[in-house]
Amino acid sequence: MRLGVLDIGSNTVHLLVADVRPGGRPLATTSRRTVLRLMRFLQPDGSISDEGVRGLVDAVTQAREMADAENVDELLATATSAVREATNGDSVIAQIEKALGQPLQVLGGEAEAQYTFLAVRRWFGWSAGQIMLFDIGGGSLELASGPDELPEVAASVPLGAGRMTVQFLPVDPPGEDAVEQLRAHARSALAPAAERFRSQPRPDHVVGSSKAIRSLARLAGYPVPGWSGIERMVLPRSALGSWIPRLARIPASARQELPGITPDRTFQIVAGAIVLHEAMRALDVDELEVSPWALREGVLLRYIESMAWG
Repeated sequence: MRLGVLDIGSNTVHLLVADVRPGGRPLATTSRRTVLRLMRFLQPDGSISDEGVRGLVDAVTQAREMADAENVDELLATATSAVREATNGDSVIAQIEKALGQPLQVLGGEAEAQYTFLAVRRWFGWSAGQIMLFDIGGGSLELASGPDELPEVAASVPLGAGRMTVQFLPVDPPGEDAVEQLRAHARSALAPAAERFRSQPRPDHVVGSSKAIRSLARLAGYPVPGWSGIERMVLPRSALGSWIPRLARIPASARQELPGITPDRTFQIVAGAIVLHEAMRALDVDELEVSPWALREGVLLRYIESMAWG
């Protein structure tokens, strides 16, 4: 069976097409991303502007056409924080559903963390023991922890890289004062969530799963041998911290010349680095490993489970 997962996020609209069967791992055949950076289109009242909605609907329409061209049997369409929290969200969702020709599943923050945690658990396996997850999107930061496939504790904090860039780092490159203001805000916003996680056992593996974290790991991390010869990336907090002042001093146009920083991440990477650094500090994490599987794979895996159990 060929499935598609359409992830309508705060930064991109991403279609993943995979061949699946009960009991098997999903085999990706096609991946297409449209960069929107929806946070740029947020109005003072919290709504997404008409221009932003048009861009979103166009991207969704193109994804639907590609899914049809790829002979997708079923399309699983999800939306996360940007659509979820917009004051005109109901109208935006209705327009997306019209373009898709089907309902849209709008995920809450904790549900987003749970799907991502499932994907990470499956990638690392049961032998990984207690896992702690960090996932930074455009609109929110998801955290989760537990020894099983469902996390025992999950939280969503509105510290996404796009959101924080718009709110705290609108000038390119940002000054030191703006960086410190974002640090202080992140510490304050993280404090309640960090308190919830203190009851959890010390993790055996700390994992980061988002595109922003993968980019930062390629910039400031190092590879280690993994299972079956698959190289794994590790990102130390100390190395990440040392890169933040350097990233903040150079303009966005020059950041894409750095290892791992793709053109669609150049504006948001400073905010993403600051938020991740503060989250690692708040949860007393010295380094994390990077998972190639995240939300889209979690949605696929959950659907495969439903196939297997009927």
